[in-house]
Amino acid sequence: MNIFIKPKTKQSLSPSLLLVTLVISLISLNASALPSFSRQTGQNCNVCHTQSFGPNLTSFGREFKLGGYTMGGGKGLASQIPAVSGMVVGSFTNTQKGQAEGSLLPGYNKNNNFTFDQASLFYGGKIYGKVGALSQLTYDGYTDRLALDNTDIRFSDQLDLNVPVTYGISINNNPTVQDLWNTTPAWGFPFNGSAVQPGVGAAALIDGGFAGQVGGASAYTMIDNLIYIDVGGYGSLDNNVQKAFGVADAAQQQIDGVAPYWRAALQKDWHGHYFELGHYGMIADVFPARDHTNGPDHYTDVAVDATYQYLANPRHIFEVKSTYIYEDQRLNASRQAGGVASVGSTYLNTFKINSAYTFDQTYGLTFAYNKITGSEDALLYGANAVTRPNSQYFSAELVYVPFGKDSSHLYLMNLRTSLQYIGYSQFNGANQAAQDNNTLMVNGWLAF
Repeated sequence: MNIFIKPKTKQSLSPSLLLVTLVISLISLNASALPSFSRQTGQNCNVCHTQSFGPNLTSFGREFKLGGYTMGGGKGLASQIPAVSGMVVGSFTNTQKGQAEGSLLPGYNKNNNFTFDQASLFYGGKIYGKVGALSQLTYDGYTDRLALDNTDIRFSDQLDLNVPVTYGISINNNPTVQDLWNTTPAWGFPFNGSAVQPGVGAAALIDGGFAGQVGGASAYTMIDNLIYIDVGGYGSLDNNVQKAFGVADAAQQQIDGVAPYWRAALQKDWHGHYFELGHYGMIADVFPARDHTNGPDHYTDVAVDATYQYLANPRHIFEVKSTYIYEDQRLNASRQAGGVASVGSTYLNTFKINSAYTFDQTYGLTFAYNKITGSEDALLYGANAVTRPNSQYFSAELVYVPFGKDSSHLYLMNLRTSLQYIGYSQFNGANQAAQDNNTLMVNGWLAF
């Protein structure tokens, strides 16, 4: 039941902060913190994860996260090891046509690249009492930088008000990283990628736009294992703090004040048929490139999501997950700045859906479809005479996970290998030559 976080952050971390992080990890030894969630609970990885690996959760995995990563049950020597674990990720990437000169960092080929994608050190588990955490420190092999990655520190407790009620607080650095479902951006499919892959240029702010660069807190509750509500807010970290955490970027947007975030969902399990229907959103006034001259741009993101999982027979797991995000953009500051946006009021639509079949929680096959559409803006999307952000692509992934089950010979590590293909019918507004960006990737993750 190890934790795997898809690589996103690509900035540097100061050596002093790294030292502090390591010291904190060592101090936590007396708090019965464990090296992985599997050792803490005494459960194998397949209990929490549909494919015995990765962030895709079962009902048990969601319950464990809801409870603040504090559930126990581990025994023996393994339960005495501190909650510090490691992970390494590497891949080989091929595109249908070699990428343009200068689009990749020096030292990489236009095509057919082997990459050391990341190495991570993370703390995952109970800290003390009813407080637990998942915090990741990531070295990005592509950019040769170190940064504080996804971090979620939780307090959780329970009440009995004729129906069971779980409530808690999450302090985190990425909107939706605290969420329980694999439909929201922080944990959505695909669960892995490489920095040398071509990528679409447009995304909603809530879809990774603030990852690692903000600090926030939210209060959540699950009522009768049916109704979930989460409400909070985020603000941009001070520039000096961002530099210390390795996430400073001169081009990033800065939140003006506090950006409210909300989440609501209904869930139900009927004899192994699990359903979830939800809504989430965020409102943010942001200064483009931290420039206060023309005031902030205004963004409103609203989304709906749904999940179905067949979990009655762990040898045959079926899943369908989908999300739709609508972003209303009022880019008055960017328009007044000149050369950034030509239209003050624009929008962006994002639709994602994927279906998966997993056999024996070892072999997995996933098909996915993504579509992004938006309003026309010759300045905002004007590269190569393209004036819209539209992209459309399909992807397929084969996965093999040999460990993480009762029959596994290796208990202290896990491995995930995958073959992933992405096919584009539209890429950043262009239909012509979109297929040049079709990507084949072979990937391997090792956690220990």
